[in-house]
Amino acid sequence: MRTLMTAVKMTIVLTILTGLAYPIVITGLCRAIFPRQAQGSLIMRNGQVVGSSLIGQKFVAAGYFHSRPSAAGDKGYDASASSGSNLGPTNKALIEAVKARLKGVLEENPGITASQVPIDLVTASGSGLDPEISPASALLQVARVAKARGLAEAQVRGLVEQSTRGRLLGILGEPGVNVLELNMALDRAAPLSRQARK
Repeated sequence: MRTLMTAVKMTIVLTILTGLAYPIVITGLCRAIFPRQAQGSLIMRNGQVVGSSLIGQKFVAAGYFHSRPSAAGDKGYDASASSGSNLGPTNKALIEAVKARLKGVLEENPGITASQVPIDLVTASGSGLDPEISPASALLQVARVAKARGLAEAQVRGLVEQSTRGRLLGILGEPGVNVLELNMALDRAAPLSRQARK
């Protein structure tokens, strides 16, 4: 009986320590040290939350840079259903999806060839919610976006360069461009009409 009581007491103490005290302390520290990240890395415009720098969104209008395809949820970009397609490179469904996406990219961006299209514009990421595209993917879309916005290509290219994140510490990871932040910079430079946003 003594052993049973000791086990019950230890379970209660460890539950309080590891299940309550530790998470509360760590959450408090994170909110104090990294307040923006602890709140979801939210992006605001005119006092309204428009998204998170960590979660991709779908953009379809010609005047916006388009995100990486998403396999999260039935229609994609569903943050509550984050996942990849789990289709292998020889899967017919994946091959057909990539062909259809490639056709769409080529139609949206006249004058480019299939060999110029970076892989991240036609394949989904493992989470299905990648907020970034490669700098090459962003630069490929410059002509279309500049034309739709009535801006010089050099100006749009400059916004891409300003929005490009380098490697962490100069060596870790790959450079990337956050699509939501780039599109917000475009809206500040040359707002689209409500009709053009569709």
